[in-house]
Amino acid sequence: MKKWWIGAVLGSAVLLGACGGGEEEAADTGSSAGEMDPETIFIQNCSGCHGDNLEGASGPNLQEVGSRLSQEEILSVIQNGQGSMPSNLIEGEEAEVVAEWLSGMQ
Repeated sequence: MKKWWIGAVLGSAVLLGACGGGEEEAADTGSSAGEMDPETIFIQNCSGCHGDNLEGASGPNLQEVGSRLSQEEILSVIQNGQGSMPSNLIEGEEAEVVAEWLSGMQ
């Protein structure tokens, strides 16, 4: 029984290790290319609350956010949070790229 248990634990560890490694490689590939796609960053970090199409869910609709807020104001919301939105969900250049992209939504 002990041999079976050890085999199951080791097999699970190998399986889980193999699954996790692929995600890291994919993330590193995008970063090393130096390209930042604001829509991808948004979907990975913001769409859970704002929807994949910016239609809003638990967070507000952002489809026309650029007509209400400037790029600087959008960046400020990303950096400082607002209402129930926490601050710094995305940071640095990624935040700037997303703010620029959202400011074009009019």
